[in-house]
Amino acid sequence: MSSERYKSFNEFWPFYVAEHSHPGTRWLHLIGTTAGVALIIYLIAIGRWWLFPLGLIPGYGCAWLAHFLIEKNRPATFKYPLWSFMGDYKMIAWMLMGRKFK
Repeated sequence: MSSERYKSFNEFWPFYVAEHSHPGTRWLHLIGTTAGVALIIYLIAIGRWWLFPLGLIPGYGCAWLAHFLIEKNRPATFKYPLWSFMGDYKMIAWMLMGRKFK
């Protein structure tokens, strides 16, 4: 992971994309995030909203597995939690729109 401190999300984005270079990593992020959001919605719908932190488990679990097993790098979440969270959703949006990553 870069020791550089990014001053904006736009500066961070190319680093984020480079850390997610394998399609398998991106797909595991998509699967985990989708499952996590679905779980949060379900918990709220059944009136157990206070359990919503459980929705973080599939998202982060799949993402961290992808980083450790596929990318062989350290998740950016550890150093840039907010921008990594934002990056996940931007990356997933790009995937769903069919945009290419470089």
